[in-house]
Amino acid sequence: MSTRPSTRQWDPNQYHKFSDHRLRPALELLDRVPIAAPSVIYDLGCGTGNITRIISDRWPKADLTGIDNSLEMLEEAGAGEGSIEWDHADIHTWTPDASPDLIYSNATLQWVEAHEDLFPRLASLLSPEGALAVQMPLSWGMPSHVLMRDTLANEGPLGSEELRGKVGRKWVEDADVYYDLLVGRTSHLDIWETEYVQVLEGEDPVLEWVKGTGLRPILEGLADREREAFLEDYGQRLRVAYPRRPDGRTLYPFRRLFIVATV
Repeated sequence: MSTRPSTRQWDPNQYHKFSDHRLRPALELLDRVPIAAPSVIYDLGCGTGNITRIISDRWPKADLTGIDNSLEMLEEAGAGEGSIEWDHADIHTWTPDASPDLIYSNATLQWVEAHEDLFPRLASLLSPEGALAVQMPLSWGMPSHVLMRDTLANEGPLGSEELRGKVGRKWVEDADVYYDLLVGRTSHLDIWETEYVQVLEGEDPVLEWVKGTGLRPILEGLADREREAFLEDYGQRLRVAYPRRPDGRTLYPFRRLFIVATV
């Protein structure tokens, strides 16, 4: 999700094309939360609410709120039944109505800048013995994302200098950076990385994957002709970097960083 209220149009249908693959790390993060019965929970970057509802099923008595800055995502989230609150907010300036026992955030905080300020601030909002549980993609060095930046820079270049600067930002730091940010503010800190070798199907599946997340700023920042040129060149590069296997499927290794910090 983008982190400031904007006109960015997130497409829930595109995001859900690989929902099974996106769900697994979210559940693994949830399984490592060390709190037996949190009373107040916030899901930052809740999107369409799939994970928020799983959190609600796990702790049905909790006061649970899903936070997102995409009205498109929140509209779909709010269409379902249940007692979950859905709030439109900017994570940069968001403050909870009540001290959370759990702040959960799956694949969202990579969109938020200034992690050196963000992570300590989120930890400071927690109630005593509360936990901050975060999962973020480690996509900076992946071929798909290196090629994304290279294609944007080499095709003209395409787009504005501002767009290329945003795409060129390293979204997630190495694990030791978050350790140093949180260790003095926590009683227990659990940090790990996992690489998922995802088996994708269909035509240009890696391109379809990144269209749902990391490619969104580029697609929305380019004019129509630029977008067409970019997708043609980028798609060709991806097919070389991620060739289809003899059975027709494509392997897409994807690494993720997990943090569970208890205060």
